[in-house]
Amino acid sequence: MESNVEKQQNLLMSPYQYDTVIEKPSGSKQFREADLFEDCDYVTMSGAVNMLRMSKHNLQKCIEDKKIENYNFNGKVFFFKNDLEDFMNTPDYEELSSGSSDFRNTLNDLTGKEWIAETKSYFFQKGLGASSPEAQIEKLHPAPFSFQDIEKLVLFFTKKGMRVLDPFGGVGSTAKACEKTGRYCISIELSEKYHNLSLERLEKEVGVGTSENHTFINGDSCDVLPTLSSNSVDFIVTSPPYWGILHKQDQKVKKNRVANNLDTQYSTDDRDLGNVSDYNNFLNILCTKIFMQCARVLRKGKYMAIIVSDFRDKGDFISFHSDLIHKLNQSKIEGGGILALQGTKILIQNHKSLHPYGYPFAYVENIHHQYVLIFRKK
Repeated sequence: MESNVEKQQNLLMSPYQYDTVIEKPSGSKQFREADLFEDCDYVTMSGAVNMLRMSKHNLQKCIEDKKIENYNFNGKVFFFKNDLEDFMNTPDYEELSSGSSDFRNTLNDLTGKEWIAETKSYFFQKGLGASSPEAQIEKLHPAPFSFQDIEKLVLFFTKKGMRVLDPFGGVGSTAKACEKTGRYCISIELSEKYHNLSLERLEKEVGVGTSENHTFINGDSCDVLPTLSSNSVDFIVTSPPYWGILHKQDQKVKKNRVANNLDTQYSTDDRDLGNVSDYNNFLNILCTKIFMQCARVLRKGKYMAIIVSDFRDKGDFISFHSDLIHKLNQSKIEGGGILALQGTKILIQNHKSLHPYGYPFAYVENIHHQYVLIFRKK
């Protein structure tokens, strides 16, 4: 097999001037250096950029750091393909191809490339499917939220080791997302049943002893949150009750939950916000006693993500997400600062079944998306 030294000598002996357009014999079409090197063992700078799928700037830096061997002829740089292939199997290449985290990034551990992808104003809901072994505890809750979707938010709004609070812990989706990504979770859940299922879920689905890495509180967030220290958590993510929507038993609920003897509401506890009869009263308690207390507990400059959906009540369309924005945006926080809306993401639920609501008399939406309201403490 020809060595790289021999290849270099052959390259230096080549009669071609690579800056020019070469004329093939017998009046055939012109070809450029890209054509000349197509079947060769060496490539030009532009060929190396394409082969490595990296910027010219990064390639030049690799040359300066002597991570890639290169050869010079008539002021032009060439690379042997097998040298580039060897480099592609190194940790240095893996880091460069995936990007690197900016040292100024105090929000998360993402690279620039990963960060930009997460700034889209929508994403698709991701689930394991009802038959998955990891969905058996999750589906016992009447309104579960995918830990994979929470994981996506946790990865963007925190670094490893940071503290995440969920005031409506449910069956531990946020705790599971935190355990899988190396974060610490404080999960508050009113229902003793779902509190216990949260612990069981981590032990069964993640690993024995993993529930001990987090704090699970069985209690009312209205009572628990005031006991937490101000400026003590790095991110808050939750999906609150959608008022009394779970008290409705439409065709979908009867088919999917009643028929399978699954819970159709959170609890019968009077403290359960899903059991508050008046919508405005529900909204006031949720905003003042839950979310504004969460804002107090949140560190300055950090974020709170609230996942909600609009809904219908007795024929009226309730724009729950906009009501929350109206109540919370620019609200003054106890102890200092304000809660400011930074944006909304649309979580698309493309897997849900379509139902003939309103047909053939009136327009009634199949609501197949949720809103992620993103607030920042300033």
